[in-house]
Amino acid sequence: MPTECSRDLFGFAPVEGREVVAAFDGGTITSEAGALLLGATDRAIGMMERFAACFHDERNQDLIEHEVVTLVGQRVFGIALGYEDLNDHDELRHDPMMAVLAGKLEARRDDCAPVAGKSTLNRLELSCLEPTRYHKISHNPIAIKRLMVDLFLEAHERPPSEIILDLDATDDPLHGEQEGRFFHGYYDCYCYLPLYVFCGRHLLDAKLRRASLDAADGAVEAVARIVAQIRCSWPQVRILVRADSGFARDDLMAWCEANGVHFLLGLAQNERLNAMIADELAQAEAKSRRTGKPARYFKEFRWQTRRSWSCERRVIAKAEFTGKEANPRFVVTSLKRSECKPKYLYEKLYCARGEMENRIKECQLDLYADRTSTATMRANQLRLWFASMAYVLLCALRRIGLHHTRFDNASCGTIRLKLMKIGALVRISVRRIKIAMASGCPAAAVWGTAAVRLNAAAGARGSPA
Repeated sequence: MPTECSRDLFGFAPVEGREVVAAFDGGTITSEAGALLLGATDRAIGMMERFAACFHDERNQDLIEHEVVTLVGQRVFGIALGYEDLNDHDELRHDPMMAVLAGKLEARRDDCAPVAGKSTLNRLELSCLEPTRYHKISHNPIAIKRLMVDLFLEAHERPPSEIILDLDATDDPLHGEQEGRFFHGYYDCYCYLPLYVFCGRHLLDAKLRRASLDAADGAVEAVARIVAQIRCSWPQVRILVRADSGFARDDLMAWCEANGVHFLLGLAQNERLNAMIADELAQAEAKSRRTGKPARYFKEFRWQTRRSWSCERRVIAKAEFTGKEANPRFVVTSLKRSECKPKYLYEKLYCARGEMENRIKECQLDLYADRTSTATMRANQLRLWFASMAYVLLCALRRIGLHHTRFDNASCGTIRLKLMKIGALVRISVRRIKIAMASGCPAAAVWGTAAVRLNAAAGARGSPA
């Protein structure tokens, strides 16, 4: 028997003789109940108030409906929940969970919702460095960049003895006529070329750049700023800069050498370098053909380019033969042999930088850091920072609330799917707001553990739970 649908009631195939019908008449229900953990995480690390302080608001405060902290919080929470498009907020502004996160259940004006719609958020994203007649909210890029490093420093109970700063550039494809677009031959598309700086899972910098620039452009300035800020709090920490061959530039290495920062960088192969390990490559080929398995040997030597390097530096070579062909690889480092032998330096220390690519994927695939579709680079940089703050927030949730659970190494997308997307009935009375979540939620136990931990961390910080 075919099912029937009316305008408000939808019929489906019967089950055990009972008709199945559905309607959007459940009342005040949210599909984002797990976002309570995001609010608790924000209170635990005190991020949103400080992020809002990076903006300057020249609106008449007696006339505004949505404060800056509400706007930036709404944007960051929305991205963390999977809503990358500003248009989504025309419906989200009526969601009771967004109102709870904003700490504002009702609007003061009849024609407004508790949180902002797409037009107000769009004016925020298009804000200039100085307020204008039509964009009265401005932002301070220096303060935003400092906040990202401050949050990293505060994530540690005590200073570590050593940290590794991973640098990488990636493509951000463009499909319009955005300012600064450029066709990049390697990626075969028009794109931006953002620079990311991570320390483990912690994001320290996300800088939007034109794709016409060298991969290492701006790396010295970014590293110098981050290192200076870190050393103000951790003067004794040992710092290693790690990156692929796109960053093996003399200015970056010279800065590291002059400022007591170690480096480990990939080095693109060339004829001179390959000639240095010709014997080792021949040995690897002979062994590989004899055993039928990949073979590799390591060699270190002092080396200098003919023109671009200012001095000789230590180079580690991997002479490998695999898949019936040679596969030589090189790295350049300031680390001494007494500190790190060649095999360990390459296989354990350098190859570990590949984990940073997973962090970039989280930012771009899970948190939409590549949604840079506005006309100006300034606005697209701000979009990148909103996505970056969503990543920082979810990383704090994972670190504080989910350690030693099955989600302690989960990606941001998995955390959203399993712990954020929970249906709930919202009951608001004079005395309390009750979020009645789905009883059958598979991650209920982990969610509860995270809630207890985050509220304890917020209490220790002095924020209301």
